[in-house]
Amino acid sequence: MKIAIQGELGSFSHEAAEAMLPRATVVPCARSLEVFDRVTRGTVDGAVIPIENSLAGSVAEHLDLLLGREVHIVREFRLRIVHNLIAPPGAKLRDVRRVFSHPVALDQCRDLFRKNPKLEPVPFYDTAGSVKHVVAEGLRDAAGIASRRAAKVYSGKILKAGIEDDKKNFTRFFLIRRGKPRAARGADKTSLAFSVKNIPGALFKALSVFALRDISLSKIESRPMRGRPWEYVFFVDLLRGDDEASRNAFRHLGEVAELVKVLGIYPESRS
Repeated sequence: MKIAIQGELGSFSHEAAEAMLPRATVVPCARSLEVFDRVTRGTVDGAVIPIENSLAGSVAEHLDLLLGREVHIVREFRLRIVHNLIAPPGAKLRDVRRVFSHPVALDQCRDLFRKNPKLEPVPFYDTAGSVKHVVAEGLRDAAGIASRRAAKVYSGKILKAGIEDDKKNFTRFFLIRRGKPRAARGADKTSLAFSVKNIPGALFKALSVFALRDISLSKIESRPMRGRPWEYVFFVDLLRGDDEASRNAFRHLGEVAELVKVLGIYPESRS
């Protein structure tokens, strides 16, 4: 089985993919668009994508791509994010002046830079990619922030481990596959997207279809609709699988909403 990820080998997406599908071959992609293209073309069997970080929030591009592509969510997985300062072999912490990583990772390690003002944070396209870069170039005055897996993949040296500010830092990942959604075995969670007309009470009516059936929402957020300025799509997670109450709720929602798309019906992660 081939599973695409956005980012380099050794990234947190790589770690999540191996945890979800230990026997799969991981296919790294430079951009999220390439990941979804590979899935929809069928050149990979699926993809593992980050959808939400407990500190940084949702990955907006992935929400948009889930809405726009014929893919569905099969599973979710929550990964504890542990950041490490990683340098080329032989490098010393006292010599490091630049620290490369993804902007989100840099932001999650503010205390490192506050306590070490000599360190300059340098935004980079990928966490694991930052380690790949400093090791390949032999930059003795630089380090990357990434996972322990990245240090192993690129033969880097961990100078400091567990440098994230908040130890309750998790990222939620989705396993997605091509095609329309179908309830996975043991499914007890549903993700969907819907839009309503901008008229009084429209959102209230849409949400009432769940309240009337005692269906709990664990998340709701809005995203702008492409090509329709100042109109929005609501992304919702429901703590319910495929049963009569949820199916009735979706039918009822279709009567009051302009757009309804079920993104996936899958088992909730217990990690």
